[in-house]
Amino acid sequence: MYDGKYDENKLPEVRLGAKEFLKKLNKNYDLVLFTSRNNLQTTKWLIENQMDKYFKDVTSIKIPAYIYLDDRTIRFDGNYEKTIAEIEKFKVHWK
Repeated sequence: MYDGKYDENKLPEVRLGAKEFLKKLNKNYDLVLFTSRNNLQTTKWLIENQMDKYFKDVTSIKIPAYIYLDDRTIRFDGNYEKTIAEIEKFKVHWK
């Protein structure tokens, strides 16, 4: 499981339940993996873990989308003060 320690040469192991989650999403949505990591390395990792079939593309370009799913996201709803408060109390899922 990812522990927050970034290593550009190593991608974390597949999280338990991830493949089933992607399979369900893929039934109704076109999935594009947006990553700040190397696209070729990420694509190779997806293939090695038999998850490439769920994704339409892998990109480092933020394309227009219906929804972005991210582990470090705060949704801006128009309220600046609420957004600042959410940023200040934000915790990543692995802590």
